[in-house]
Amino acid sequence: MNEYEIQKRYKMITLLVLIALSVIFGILSLFVGRYPKAGFTPLSLFYTDSVARTILIKIRLPRVVLALAAGAMLGASGFTFQLLFSNPLVEPGFLGISQGAAFGAALMIVFASTSSLAVQISAMVFGLLGLFFSYFLSTRFRFGGALLRLVLAGIAVSAFFSSGLGVIKLVAEPTKDLQDITFWMMGGLWNASWVSIIPILAVIAIALTILYVNRFTLNLLSINEKTSFSLGLNPKRQRIMLLIAATVGTTFTISVTGLIGWVGLITPHIARKTFGSEATHALPASMIMGSFFLLLCDSFGRTILPTEIPIGLLTSLFGALIFVIILSSKSQEGKA
Repeated sequence: MNEYEIQKRYKMITLLVLIALSVIFGILSLFVGRYPKAGFTPLSLFYTDSVARTILIKIRLPRVVLALAAGAMLGASGFTFQLLFSNPLVEPGFLGISQGAAFGAALMIVFASTSSLAVQISAMVFGLLGLFFSYFLSTRFRFGGALLRLVLAGIAVSAFFSSGLGVIKLVAEPTKDLQDITFWMMGGLWNASWVSIIPILAVIAIALTILYVNRFTLNLLSINEKTSFSLGLNPKRQRIMLLIAATVGTTFTISVTGLIGWVGLITPHIARKTFGSEATHALPASMIMGSFFLLLCDSFGRTILPTEIPIGLLTSLFGALIFVIILSSKSQEGKA
């Protein structure tokens, strides 16, 4: 067995271990909560307490499932964007997606309806509009290459939506609407229910499948377009397809969870540091690590204090700490 095969087997074993750990931690998370008291709920209680069983099946289980799926989607999207744009600081919301979704949610909360479904649909629609406007503007720009124009367009679209969001906050009713907007933007999984997450899970499953099946294509698209074309690819078409898959999956995710940062930024870094930059193993590793990271933050957020901590605050806190550690490690010395 040569060195390449040994490394390949080692990476596969590591992936299987990560999957096993995520599943085990997901099961343990079902027994973590604030009923009947904060902390770990004994298994025997679910046999004797009907309320505990209802909480387990209708509240905790869909929440854990959503955390795993959303984390996988954000991790995969972050890795895809970073590889396609050859930029390790890119994350899923940089094409105006996150700000568009935030604008859509705020618009619905203030001027129409505060129902969860209405806010989710509005956030999803405006998130997709963010992508559309970014792509449209990139075709009108006359500066730089195609990827640079798309990044610059995303910055401009994000600024437009941020300005609109500021205006909505200004006219929002301070004691209710403004609080709802602020709370949604902090991110959270408290809206998780089987009715609300099943359509989202279907979209996430399709998006993740597209990204995973095309992980070899991702490797080729990370090199220059002439080389990709010589290998039989249509770089522009393939890149657009993968961008759409990652964006749609991300948009549907944040329409339910609210804005959750750093998952799509930090987990691809850890995956590449562990498995290398090749998408064959690093992409599924980003999915698994994203799931584990989001589930870990959610479990902390709903247990360590009497009131629930929005998950977006915890992902930002832990993500920033991990980011500092990665950039301060010896292996990063001398890298530009």
